[in-house]
Amino acid sequence: MTMRPIVRFGDPVLAAPTTPVTKFDQHTETLVRDLLETVDAPGRAGLAATQIGVGLRVFSYNVEDRIGYVINPEIAELSEEVQDGEEGCLSVPGLWYPTRRAERAVVTGVDLRNEPVTLEGTGLMARCLQHETDHLDGIVYVDRLDAGTRKRALRDIRRSDWFMPAEPPKPTGVQLPSAFGGAS
Repeated sequence: MTMRPIVRFGDPVLAAPTTPVTKFDQHTETLVRDLLETVDAPGRAGLAATQIGVGLRVFSYNVEDRIGYVINPEIAELSEEVQDGEEGCLSVPGLWYPTRRAERAVVTGVDLRNEPVTLEGTGLMARCLQHETDHLDGIVYVDRLDAGTRKRALRDIRRSDWFMPAEPPKPTGVQLPSAFGGAS
């Protein structure tokens, strides 16, 4: 098992919908083990495969002493009752914003044996299920914020020390071919 680095906001993998898992083989088992090991650290509630750079439909969770994973998850049910609360994301480190979610959520999917799995939760678990399934649909929680909060969040992200360098990279002396904007 391997603790994997987390992909940060701005990486295209976070904005792309994932591909369902169709092969339940050693590669899938390794991915699940890596997701479980990577989510099993203090302060981590959930982790989608996209957050470690993998475009497959799998996430892991670590909420209230419940640790596990779901392959090919789909939201099966959301309550009409909502919760408002601060939400954060490993791919948007150190920034938390009020995000409205359903109070109760049910996710269906499968396990490593391709056997059906149903996972349900309220409160933090419901928030996690919705958040991680969103990742697999190419949605980062910042996309769900109201317009004013989203504008502030994007400004905060641009100003963060982890997002992008403040200055463009210096030329390396490597000449790009003309097809890529370099000299002919």
